[in-house]
Amino acid sequence: MLSLKTFIPACVIALSVAGAAAADKLSLNEISQYLNTLRTAQGDFTQINDDGSISTGEIFIKRPGRVRFEYNAPETALVVAGAGAVVIYDSKSNAPPETYPLAKTPLSIILADNVNLGRARMVTGHDYDGTATTVTAQDPENPDYGNIQLKFTGDPVQLRQWVINDSSGSSTTVVLGDLKVGGQLANRMFDTGSPGKAPGR
Repeated sequence: MLSLKTFIPACVIALSVAGAAAADKLSLNEISQYLNTLRTAQGDFTQINDDGSISTGEIFIKRPGRVRFEYNAPETALVVAGAGAVVIYDSKSNAPPETYPLAKTPLSIILADNVNLGRARMVTGHDYDGTATTVTAQDPENPDYGNIQLKFTGDPVQLRQWVINDSSGSSTTVVLGDLKVGGQLANRMFDTGSPGKAPGR
């Protein structure tokens, strides 16, 4: 069963950087505006865990505060964030689902209704490698929760990689395939009390 240590770092969103157009360094304001306009999205993902193991599945995002990770076989996990909680289900486990406050994960930073990376002590790194802008952010009131590292390209602005580092030093990366932005995602998909299956899955 996925543990919090495995899942929380795994809450990372990325697009393949192959073919990404070079652009100037993006400002924190530009990135905040981009994230605030990203209300719904879905796509396939490949998850690289801290131990080097790999999982695949599909991710659904509905801001503010909601995300859903459906893992492909042989994984049996389903992770749903909604109503202020992150719940980890495992159909092969007899144990009850694991539940954690969303606010205690770095994921909450970009799932907030209003993302403001200009907030004091939130951004601890803001770099540019000639192709992509990387921003490292944390909860300024609770830096012990870990941080989230986001990589963006410009023209237009797109999220390319999202890595979450937990307080123990573990990190996990998820790479997405084609990310479909926009469209309708039913609220029931993010019902942490009755997770079910997403349409078409």
